[in-house]
Amino acid sequence: MSKHARLESNINRALTGILRESVKNPDIGFITLTEIKLTNDLSYLTIYYTVLDESDESRQKTAKALERSKAFIRTTLAQQINMRKSPQLVFKYDVSLDTGNRIEKGLKEVL
Repeated sequence: MSKHARLESNINRALTGILRESVKNPDIGFITLTEIKLTNDLSYLTIYYTVLDESDESRQKTAKALERSKAFIRTTLAQQINMRKSPQLVFKYDVSLDTGNRIEKGLKEVL
C-alpha cells in the first residue's frame, strides 16, 4: 500500500469518527462516506458521501450542514492526522448508489 493510499485510509477513519462523535449538527443525518480522494499535493480532500434518507430535502439539509461544519471538521482532522498542511475539504454527494438503485428497480420491472 502506498503512502498516499495509507494517508487516505487514515483520513477516512478519522473523518468517520469526527462526523459520528464530534459534529453536533442535527441536520447531518445518517451519512456514509463512500470515497475519499486526496490530491497529490495534499491541498484538496474530496469527500464523497451518501445519505440514508433519499429525499431531496434531506440531501440538501445535509449538504448545507456539512458546508457549515467544514471549518470545524478541517480543524479537528488536522489535530488528529499529523500532516504538513491541512487540505481544503470538498463534500460531494455520491450519486452512484442512486444510479444503482434505479437500475435495480428497472431490472425488477423487466423480470
